[in-house]
Amino acid sequence: MDPNKFTQKAGTSKFQVETALTEMRDKAGNQTMNSSTGDDSLEALNKYGQDLTAQVAHLDSVIGRDEEMCRIIQILCRRTKNNPGLIGEPGVGKTAIAEGQAQRIAKGNIPSNLKEMRMVALDIGALVAGAKYRGEFEERLKAGLAEVKKAANVILFIDEIHLVQGAGKAEGAMDAANLLKPMLA
Repeated sequence: MDPNKFTQKAGTSKFQVETALTEMRDKAGNQTMNSSTGDDSLEALNKYGQDLTAQVAHLDSVIGRDEEMCRIIQILCRRTKNNPGLIGEPGVGKTAIAEGQAQRIAKGNIPSNLKEMRMVALDIGALVAGAKYRGEFEERLKAGLAEVKKAANVILFIDEIHLVQGAGKAEGAMDAANLLKPMLA
């Protein structure tokens, strides 16, 4: 694909991409990027989640959900108890509302204390898939939650959260719901 068409389709310009790459190179100094020097600060989230704010160009627009989206922003702006939950029948638009919030964050159409936030959708299925050993799922989830806590600019979205009850449960291990409980309190 022609680079100009690619950047145009992505909603950016060749100049913006070159500027961003130059800034990244300047920050890295003379280091080359490899697995040992690369940015692995969000390794688990990158592996088991999707950054919705980075994918905003691929998300559908949300229409007619302003009231719900404003309420979520109110909850997110609280100092404590700032964990909104979307509850409803399948197909009513819970995921669409979360994607709409990611669009607002990416566009900067939110209060200043949320401007630098990223919304990451955690995939419980990806966390469970391939976990061969007892406690491997637990370790993956703990790593992801620790990254969220450390980053402090990540809003974690867990679609189909009802599936976490019992997920990864093995003898002597905690399930996902019990691992999430302290962060939601």
